Amino acid sequence: MTTSQVRRAFKYRFYPTDTQAAELSRTFGCVRKVYNLALAARTEAWARQERVNYNQSSAMLTAWKQTEELAYLNEVSSVPLQQALRHLQVAFTNFFGKRAKYPRFKSRKKSRKSAEYTASAFRFRDGELRLAKMRESLRIVWSRPLPDDASPSTVTVSQDAAGRWFVSLLCDDPSITHLPTTDAAIGIDAGLDHLLSFSTGEKIANPRHERRDRVALAKAQRRLAKKAKDSANRTKARHKVAKIHARIADRRRDTLHKITTRLVRENQTLVIEDLTVRNMVKNRKLARAISDAAWSQVRSMLEYKAAWYGREVIAVDRWFPSSKLCSSCGTLADEMPLSVRTWTCECGTTHDRDVNAAKNLLAAGRAVTACGAGVRPQRSSPGGQSAMKQETSRREP
Repeated sequence: MTTSQVRRAFKYRFYPTDTQAAELSRTFGCVRKVYNLALAARTEAWARQERVNYNQSSAMLTAWKQTEELAYLNEVSSVPLQQALRHLQVAFTNFFGKRAKYPRFKSRKKSRKSAEYTASAFRFRDGELRLAKMRESLRIVWSRPLPDDASPSTVTVSQDAAGRWFVSLLCDDPSITHLPTTDAAIGIDAGLDHLLSFSTGEKIANPRHERRDRVALAKAQRRLAKKAKDSANRTKARHKVAKIHARIADRRRDTLHKITTRLVRENQTLVIEDLTVRNMVKNRKLARAISDAAWSQVRSMLEYKAAWYGREVIAVDRWFPSSKLCSSCGTLADEMPLSVRTWTCECGTTHDRDVNAAKNLLAAGRAVTACGAGVRPQRSSPGGQSAMKQETSRREP
């Protein structure tokens, strides 16, 4: 068992004073302004077939602060402004590397409100955190302990759409270690009737978190639609809608954390399907149910937790016919309509549709570990089929 050098973010809720809230709100606004100014400058340079790097945009920031129009940038800590430029540099690096789309401008109403502080702009001592330009420490609710002798390298302060304040501390976590190696392996099939079905025959019920609050959410959204634009009442109504969304997201995240942690701890190899959720949500009839199931979030959690604990996650090609293939004899059925939840193969074996798919995924994943067979994700679709059509044909709301 080896120790993993993991840098982990610990997120806590805090309750700022009025002065702190005003200071942080100013900082959020300045971060957004600097990001947009730098993006505009780099976009203009891009039109001239020139590139502007971080050092050049940092020099621009210095010049902006010296102008009368942008002198207010000097009123907040300079570190979050510099970090905004670094984030923009990463965005452009990903764009040029064809890993992301062209960076977009930040909106005052829709973009995430956050500011990142490096070690030079905060002091963390004896469980108290004080940010630059502030006289008092943040009133943080320490809902879980930090690692012993934790020394955060960066601190990110954010405010969500529901008005809640959070602080995230990035630090090394020596408590995360690779788990003892085991022979256990599991195939995982994602669905809507059941959230997850395993090759062991177990099924996880779909909590349908959004459905539980659908009536309250619709009512709050109707009230929001009736409020005058840019009015105080509209802002209050928007916060009520955001609180419902936050409650749904919190419940969903908690459920997925419990499930994925258990799967990673119990299995050495986890085999999943390479679902194209981005295309699948284009189906208007299933978009809400697919979004609520959060399959992409399940995969993300499995992957980073597997890296933490020394496990392996294998993604099988999305075109692999896991539902139509008999896991006993290998016979491929001609058709498998969505309404068919159980079916009997020519060999006489009766299959549960989802469990059978999970068993086939496990077999395909084992082929990868054994000989590196070609069931890895493919970006080109055979026969001109669309990923949405193929995936949604085997899901149900």
